[in-house]
Amino acid sequence: MAAFQYDQPVMFRHCDPAKIVFYPRYFEMVNTVIETWFEREANYPFLTMFDDANTGVPTAAIETRFHAPSRMGDMLNWTLQVTRLGGTSVSFDIDAHCKDQKRVSVVTTLVHVDGQTGKPKSWPQAVRDNIHNFMERT
Repeated sequence: MAAFQYDQPVMFRHCDPAKIVFYPRYFEMVNTVIETWFEREANYPFLTMFDDANTGVPTAAIETRFHAPSRMGDMLNWTLQVTRLGGTSVSFDIDAHCKDQKRVSVVTTLVHVDGQTGKPKSWPQAVRDNIHNFMERT
Protein backbone atom coordinates (compact mmCIF):
# COMPACT_ATOMS: atom_id res chain seq x y z
CA MET A 1 0.00 0.00 0.00
CA ALA A 2 1.34 3.43 -0.95
CA ALA A 3 2.40 5.77 1.82
CA PHE A 4 2.80 9.53 1.80
CA GLN A 5 5.54 10.86 4.08
CA TYR A 6 5.59 14.29 5.69
CA ASP A 7 8.10 15.60 8.23
CA GLN A 8 7.01 18.22 10.72
CA PRO A 9 8.98 19.66 13.63
CA VAL A 10 7.25 20.12 16.96
CA MET A 11 7.32 23.85 17.56
CA PHE A 12 6.57 26.10 20.53
CA ARG A 13 3.09 26.80 19.10
CA HIS A 14 2.20 23.10 19.39
CA CYS A 15 3.12 22.76 23.07
CA ASP A 16 1.75 23.39 26.53
CA PRO A 17 3.89 25.05 29.24
CA ALA A 18 5.62 21.69 29.90
CA LYS A 19 6.85 21.74 26.26
CA ILE A 20 4.74 18.67 25.43
CA VAL A 21 2.38 18.70 22.43
CA PHE A 22 -1.06 19.84 23.60
CA TYR A 23 -3.30 17.10 22.16
CA PRO A 24 -5.61 19.35 20.04
CA ARG A 25 -2.52 20.52 18.16
CA TYR A 26 -2.13 16.99 16.80
CA PHE A 27 -5.41 17.50 14.93
CA GLU A 28 -3.98 20.64 13.33
CA MET A 29 -0.89 18.65 12.34
CA VAL A 30 -3.06 15.85 10.91
CA ASN A 31 -4.95 18.43 8.85
CA THR A 32 -1.62 19.77 7.54
CA VAL A 33 -0.62 16.26 6.46
CA ILE A 34 -3.99 15.70 4.74
CA GLU A 35 -3.99 19.11 3.08
CA THR A 36 -0.44 18.56 1.79
CA TRP A 37 -1.39 15.08 0.53
CA PHE A 38 -4.39 16.48 -1.37
CA GLU A 39 -2.14 19.05 -3.03
CA ARG A 40 0.80 16.78 -3.86
CA GLU A 41 -0.82 13.42 -4.55
CA ALA A 42 -4.48 14.02 -5.42
CA ASN A 43 -3.63 17.22 -7.31
CA TYR A 44 -6.60 18.86 -5.57
CA PRO A 45 -5.23 21.72 -3.42
CA PHE A 46 -7.54 23.08 -0.75
CA LEU A 47 -7.31 26.49 -2.44
CA THR A 48 -8.85 24.99 -5.58
CA MET A 49 -11.25 22.79 -3.67
CA PHE A 50 -12.66 25.53 -1.48
CA ASP A 51 -12.49 28.48 -3.89
CA ASP A 52 -12.76 27.31 -7.49
CA ALA A 53 -14.83 24.17 -6.98
CA ASN A 54 -16.86 25.50 -4.03
CA THR A 55 -16.51 22.20 -2.22
CA GLY A 56 -14.91 21.00 0.99
CA VAL A 57 -13.86 17.90 2.90
CA PRO A 58 -15.13 18.02 6.49
CA THR A 59 -14.11 15.25 8.85
CA ALA A 60 -16.91 12.71 9.28
CA ALA A 61 -15.08 10.42 11.71
CA ILE A 62 -11.80 10.43 13.58
CA GLU A 63 -10.26 7.97 16.01
CA THR A 64 -6.99 8.82 17.71
CA ARG A 65 -4.55 6.94 19.92
CA PHE A 66 -1.76 8.71 21.74
CA HIS A 67 1.17 6.35 22.22
CA ALA A 68 3.88 8.59 23.69
CA PRO A 69 4.33 12.32 24.27
CA SER A 70 6.05 14.55 21.73
CA ARG A 71 8.16 17.46 22.88
CA MET A 72 9.26 20.76 21.45
CA GLY A 73 12.18 20.12 19.11
CA ASP A 74 11.10 16.60 18.11
CA MET A 75 10.83 15.86 14.39
CA LEU A 76 7.64 13.96 13.64
CA ASN A 77 7.60 11.77 10.55
CA TRP A 78 3.99 11.42 9.44
CA THR A 79 2.84 8.54 7.23
CA LEU A 80 -0.52 8.69 5.46
CA GLN A 81 -2.16 5.75 3.71
CA VAL A 82 -5.50 5.78 1.93
CA THR A 83 -7.53 2.83 3.19
CA ARG A 84 -10.79 3.43 1.35
CA LEU A 85 -12.06 5.56 -1.52
CA GLY A 86 -15.82 5.90 -1.63
CA GLY A 87 -18.08 7.75 -4.03
CA THR A 88 -17.95 10.88 -1.87
CA SER A 89 -15.50 9.98 0.90
CA VAL A 90 -11.93 8.96 1.56
CA SER A 91 -10.47 7.22 4.62
CA PHE A 92 -6.92 7.48 5.91
CA ASP A 93 -4.62 5.77 8.38
CA ILE A 94 -2.12 8.32 9.63
CA ASP A 95 0.75 7.70 12.04
CA ALA A 96 3.44 9.93 13.49
CA HIS A 97 6.80 8.61 14.63
CA CYS A 98 9.81 10.28 16.16
CA LYS A 99 12.81 8.16 15.31
CA ASP A 100 11.57 4.61 16.01
CA GLN A 101 8.88 5.54 18.52
CA LYS A 102 5.22 5.79 17.51
CA ARG A 103 3.67 8.93 18.97
CA VAL A 104 0.12 9.10 17.60
CA SER A 105 -2.17 7.08 15.30
CA VAL A 106 -5.23 8.45 13.55
CA VAL A 107 -7.96 6.78 11.53
CA THR A 108 -10.16 9.33 9.81
CA THR A 109 -12.77 9.72 7.08
CA LEU A 110 -13.41 12.90 5.14
CA VAL A 111 -16.47 13.52 2.99
CA HIS A 112 -16.37 15.60 -0.18
CA VAL A 113 -19.30 18.05 0.07
CA ASP A 114 -20.96 20.77 -1.95
CA GLY A 115 -19.99 24.13 -0.48
CA GLN A 116 -23.49 25.56 -0.90
CA THR A 117 -25.62 22.73 0.47
CA GLY A 118 -23.16 20.80 2.63
CA LYS A 119 -24.42 17.58 1.04
CA PRO A 120 -22.03 14.84 -0.10
CA LYS A 121 -20.78 15.33 -3.64
CA SER A 122 -18.98 12.89 -5.94
CA TRP A 123 -15.25 13.37 -6.42
CA PRO A 124 -14.26 15.00 -9.71
CA GLN A 125 -13.15 12.16 -11.99
CA ALA A 126 -9.56 13.43 -12.26
CA VAL A 127 -9.29 13.58 -8.45
CA ARG A 128 -10.81 10.11 -8.10
CA ASP A 129 -8.30 8.79 -10.64
CA ASN A 130 -5.39 10.43 -8.79
CA ILE A 131 -6.49 8.97 -5.45
CA HIS A 132 -7.01 5.54 -7.00
CA ASN A 133 -3.58 5.70 -8.67
CA PHE A 134 -1.99 6.65 -5.35
CA MET A 135 -3.64 3.69 -3.67
CA GLU A 136 -2.33 1.32 -6.35
CA ARG A 137 1.30 2.35 -5.90
CA THR A 138 3.53 0.05 -3.89
